[in-house]
Amino acid sequence: MSFLQDPVFILVAAILVDLWIGDPRLLPHPVILMGKLITYLEESWNNGENRKRKGTALTIIVVLIVFVITRGLLFLAYHLHWGVGLLIEIYLISTTIAAKGLSSAAKSVLHPLEKGNLVEARSKLSMIVGRDTESLSESEMIRGTVETVAENTVDGITAPLFWAIIGGAPLAMAYKAINTLDSMVGYKNDRYMEFGWASAKLDDLVNWLPARITAFSIWLAAFVIKGSKTRNGWKITSRDARKHPSPNSGWSEAMVAGLIGIQLGGINYYRGKKSVRATMGDPLRGFLLSDIRKAIVYMHGGWIVFLVIGVCSLLLVR
Repeated sequence: MSFLQDPVFILVAAILVDLWIGDPRLLPHPVILMGKLITYLEESWNNGENRKRKGTALTIIVVLIVFVITRGLLFLAYHLHWGVGLLIEIYLISTTIAAKGLSSAAKSVLHPLEKGNLVEARSKLSMIVGRDTESLSESEMIRGTVETVAENTVDGITAPLFWAIIGGAPLAMAYKAINTLDSMVGYKNDRYMEFGWASAKLDDLVNWLPARITAFSIWLAAFVIKGSKTRNGWKITSRDARKHPSPNSGWSEAMVAGLIGIQLGGINYYRGKKSVRATMGDPLRGFLLSDIRKAIVYMHGGWIVFLVIGVCSLLLVR
């Protein structure tokens, strides 16, 4: 019983559950409920004056509600039976992790590309990126997919693990609430510039350390991944990570670019409007379909090393 309730066992079990079943449609997903709460409050509060203050209140309230409900649910579940509490905590943490979902999303673009079906590949890519995909070439679709895998390794896998290591399911769920807030109201446009300010800043804060540990973890994993340009990975990350418009997303993206030997970033179009983003990496060669599979391997290698570092840290502080 004591072994099963150990935080290390719970963490490993949670990620194994994600790798096994992902996000099954038959089970309720907490992010959907978070999204409904955020939508309701945003529609009610995002108007008139003091939008920054209202947006800050939204951020605090949503994160506190998610944390308190998770903590209360686990308190009741563990008092009902330790096994019930254990299963619920494992499941809740697993819902914050998206290793299987991210891998599946990348492969959904890769498979039609391998068959030469650019139309289907563009359609699949449009489901995981915000840029226009209707006229993208094969190379541009490969770039978009690699960027998505590299960037989302942090907020989709390692950052939730980081906060779960520190505070179990309650902190992991609170992190997911912050991440969901940022994805829904953290845009820099007229509607959300002020209202989503607090959500965007808090998301930057909670991802700051996980992003940098993730880049280091991917680099360590690369030493046992065939064909990795480890020296180049470190060089490119040191040089280019800070060029990304996000203070955190560039770290894993620059590392993957350097390890593969490709250049990410550049020109994208959003609703027909051109957007020029800083490039990361050197174009040592053109894009290959195998780059998507390499990005997936680096994603998995990265979170495994990240988890090992986290588990060792837990054992050291006992």
